Amino acid sequence: MSAQRKSTSFDIAQAAGVSQPTVSRALRGSPTVSPATRQRIEAIAKQLNYTVDRSASNLRSGKTRTIALLLFRDPTPDETEVNPFFLGMLGAMMGACADHGYDLLVSFQNFSSDWHTDYEDSHRADGLILLGYGDYADYRARLDHLVAQGTHFIRWGSVRHDQPGLTVGCDNVAGGAEATRHLIAQGRRRIAFLGDATDHYPEFYDRHRGYLAALEEHGLDADPRLQVDAITTEEDGTRAAQALLARGVAFDAIVAASDLIALSAMRVLAGAGRIVPDDVAIVGFDDIPAASLANPPLTTVAQDTVLGGRRLVEMLLARIDDRPVTSIVLPTQLVVRRSSGEAAA
Repeated sequence: MSAQRKSTSFDIAQAAGVSQPTVSRALRGSPTVSPATRQRIEAIAKQLNYTVDRSASNLRSGKTRTIALLLFRDPTPDETEVNPFFLGMLGAMMGACADHGYDLLVSFQNFSSDWHTDYEDSHRADGLILLGYGDYADYRARLDHLVAQGTHFIRWGSVRHDQPGLTVGCDNVAGGAEATRHLIAQGRRRIAFLGDATDHYPEFYDRHRGYLAALEEHGLDADPRLQVDAITTEEDGTRAAQALLARGVAFDAIVAASDLIALSAMRVLAGAGRIVPDDVAIVGFDDIPAASLANPPLTTVAQDTVLGGRRLVEMLLARIDDRPVTSIVLPTQLVVRRSSGEAAA
């Protein structure tokens, strides 16, 4: 082969003793090519200084080889406007995209914008990953629209049988129940719940369901005065904790629907002279990085963000390729720290 001529996939196929379509599939990371054959093809491609012409490949396939990650703005104390829980998924999603030869396009979206049509109309991505949603009653109509127009999409959230499209989420009911059982095992009996307990926020609603189930298991009454609505912001967590104290009802523990709510509640309690965990034990939900750095460190229900991030990408790619795939629920794990009254082992 002349040094002046750029190598092609046909040159690789001849050297490897396979067909040109096999070379194309191998360099795309297709699972239809055996690992041994793929490694041989990749080694020959490297030896020949072959690089994939992504633009030409995309034109032939009719695909952009790009996934759009749409992050919805969340009020935060800093300027990131990203729920810290979702930050834990980004690395896993980027790695999964790279493994499959895809680019990940990350974009902020406002709740009031036409995010549900922009990417479909402009063909900037083969599919969408949706993180965050605000009030689900408003969000649901947009998901229905995505289904109607045939958009490939997947979201993180509460997994229910009647939801449109694909969803990856954790077992929120089991997580809420485990958090409550843990507090009961510490001798707590007046356990409050801070978090929206309506279908407007399905994940919090499911965590509240788990909380109620655990109380019932142990013969404890659910006092409605011990539940205060809150969404996932530190500001709302502060407001909810202040409202709980203002009610003047006795409580010795709190299940918070998110770590941000829990951390805010801890600051409010400290300001009111309540010692955590001596006076009030607290369990959060999410295991964001700040949870382990709090004083005292926060007991929390962890969701596997690495596995969740990879599953979001892998399942969306399956949908793009018209392979069968269904929504999945991932398990949670209680991470015990000092805020609940029991030091970690």
